[in-house]
Amino acid sequence: MKKKILVIDDDLNIRDYLVSLFNDNGYDAYIAGDVKEGIKEANKIKPDLITLDIEMPGEWGPRFYRQLSQDPQLKNIPVIVISGLSGHQYAVVKAVASLSKPFDRDELLKIVKETLN
Repeated sequence: MKKKILVIDDDLNIRDYLVSLFNDNGYDAYIAGDVKEGIKEANKIKPDLITLDIEMPGEWGPRFYRQLSQDPQLKNIPVIVISGLSGHQYAVVKAVASLSKPFDRDELLKIVKETLN
């Protein structure tokens, strides 16, 4: 069974790129454009991994992470932060990794693979 990855990012180009990248590498990718949608999707699909942008309109990524970590069914899902914001590595302390945009696709895939295997 394919592993499910939820991509939470308000940037359409980044979302499309990540979905293609994950689908091409044998994962099932799902998308959410903001924090509210992210929580809804996470509850619906129970992803194996989440990639999270920090700076989004409406609500910030760390708030999503706080909501996630308080949900008994979702709190153990690993999160990779992908952000253009400087200092983002401190935003979600328990993230398995923090990557800066523009990120290295091979590095991202390596982290995903190590996290999911």
